[in-house]
Amino acid sequence: MNTTSQTVIEADPKLPIIRTTREFAATPGQLLRAHTDPELFARWVGPDALTTRIDHWDARTGGSWRYVSELDGTRYWFHGCFHEIRPDRIVQTFTYEGEPDGVALETLWFDDLGGGRARLRTQALVDSLEGRDAILRSGMEVGVDQGHAKLDRMLADGTL
Repeated sequence: MNTTSQTVIEADPKLPIIRTTREFAATPGQLLRAHTDPELFARWVGPDALTTRIDHWDARTGGSWRYVSELDGTRYWFHGCFHEIRPDRIVQTFTYEGEPDGVALETLWFDDLGGGRARLRTQALVDSLEGRDAILRSGMEVGVDQGHAKLDRMLADGTL
């Protein structure tokens, strides 16, 4: 059985929105846990070359989070708030502290496909088309693709 799939990243041509979609050999509950358990999240998020450390993590509706990713001594800080956490979806804000005005409103959906498979769908709404395009030019697809590949491996090896 093929347990991996490709992440699809799409930019809405008329709105400042980025959408991603990927299927996993996982249940929606496993994907939710991967996004809400700080120790698990730090293991898979982002590009392979970065290490991530959680500074603060309160994964509940109304909670907040902050983490730092490091590459060759350079630190990249991120923070946000969990607006809603449900078994099938997370709504949160996401801010890269190097661009503090660039707050994204993200929604993540965990769709049960049956047979031990689930689809992760995300939507990030940013403040402008220029901001959206800057995110796309930043190389974010590398972090998303490599992060999802790490998540696939964690699911395959029973970590999740």
